[in-house]
Amino acid sequence: MRGAAVILVLIMATGMASSFIARNKPRYGTTPMAMPIPKGWPQPVYNFRENQPTREGFELGRRLFYDGRLSKDGNFPCAGCHQQFAAFATFDHSLSHGVDNQLTTRNAPALFNLAWQKEFMHDGGVNHLDLQPLAPLTASNEMGETISNVLQKLRADKQYRRMFRAAFGDTLINTQRMMKALSQFMLMMVSADSKYDKVKRGEAAFTLAENLGQQIFNRKCASCHPPPFFTDFSYRNIGLEPDGTLADSGRMRITLDKRDAYKFRVPSLRNVKVTAPYGHDGRFFSLADVFSHYRQQHTTMPGVDSLVKNGIPLSNFEIGQLTAFLFALTDSTLLSDKRFGLPPGMKEAQFPDPQNH
Repeated sequence: MRGAAVILVLIMATGMASSFIARNKPRYGTTPMAMPIPKGWPQPVYNFRENQPTREGFELGRRLFYDGRLSKDGNFPCAGCHQQFAAFATFDHSLSHGVDNQLTTRNAPALFNLAWQKEFMHDGGVNHLDLQPLAPLTASNEMGETISNVLQKLRADKQYRRMFRAAFGDTLINTQRMMKALSQFMLMMVSADSKYDKVKRGEAAFTLAENLGQQIFNRKCASCHPPPFFTDFSYRNIGLEPDGTLADSGRMRITLDKRDAYKFRVPSLRNVKVTAPYGHDGRFFSLADVFSHYRQQHTTMPGVDSLVKNGIPLSNFEIGQLTAFLFALTDSTLLSDKRFGLPPGMKEAQFPDPQNH
């Protein structure tokens, strides 16, 4: 995610929010969709009164999510970096790819349980889900397109005119409606059907290793990764050596506060089995690499979080049990739910250099 794009979105978030995030009541004979709220979870922070999901809006958002024409060269849809089989994260690549054979500066974060998030991206640079897609859409090293060009493409498409009318009552295609439709699609990506969830509901039982792993997790990991989201949504410096090429100072880019240098969002550990590589820049290609990092001492860098500055003592046995528990956080329902897949009749975007993707 590029800093310029983030700043742009922040400006829009603060200067246009009152008009952009306008109330949007159910309408026009649309079919409302109920937001699934798992038992025992808190209420979402997303204000559904301003953008109530409908079947028509969801399907429009789904098509937009998979449409490469939202990018400059037509090859980089949202789904290019947010792949369903990887819990809508970037699988296998450390840095996400963008137009003109460029690399971004970060590994795209997974997308699920967004209705419970107040801020987005690794540094929290976007403070509303309805604004978040503007950052990658307009970043020159991601989708590289202008909003006016995107709207022009959509307006020229007969099917989009029909779908916008179905979702919003007429064929007006503007930024607000495009963003709301994308939000409606992404809000429904709820991850709450892993083995862990089934155990909590009394539908399954942990193996011995998973049970031991949960106990270790509760002692050594849950402070930053508490259930049910397995993140506390905070920003922390975990002692990662700064990358001199990427020059990414993390949360400080947003707050301009030196105390936030090299702090990044604590990621959710749900679906961690399928979201490798790990870290904001994808520097860890396996969970073993992550565990190795935490077993080290992190006293050389100022500002390292107090919970990890001395490392986390983990034996090889503990790592084995922890891994078993973390794998039990995999939500195969989300990963295979056809509602979130490529819309019927729509062709998957083709990368210009598929050997590198």
